Amino acid sequence: MNFMSLVKRIAPFALTFAVGLFIASFFVTVAAPTFQFRRGFSRHREYHRRIEFENQQLRDENNRLKNRLAEMEKREWVLGTADVPMTPAPPAPPTIQMKTVPSRSR
Repeated sequence: MNFMSLVKRIAPFALTFAVGLFIASFFVTVAAPTFQFRRGFSRHREYHRRIEFENQQLRDENNRLKNRLAEMEKREWVLGTADVPMTPAPPAPPTIQMKTVPSRSR
């Protein structure tokens, strides 16, 4: 492949890419992004601490509720042990007799 055929294949791509970057520069920044890891990592660490604190509070509340339930079971205060009569079933809906209508035969 000679040099001119290579230029003919690469030049349209390069020109289209340059025009596309030029048009895109009106809408977004084409410059390389700046990464600020220190601030982001401290926010992540703060979020992680807050989540761990909430998890510990939930564990404590869960243990407290389990202990309370165990204490109620020892005293037999658990719901469902009382003798409560069952409610009667609702009555069946009334049935309507369907009447047949004579039709004309063809």
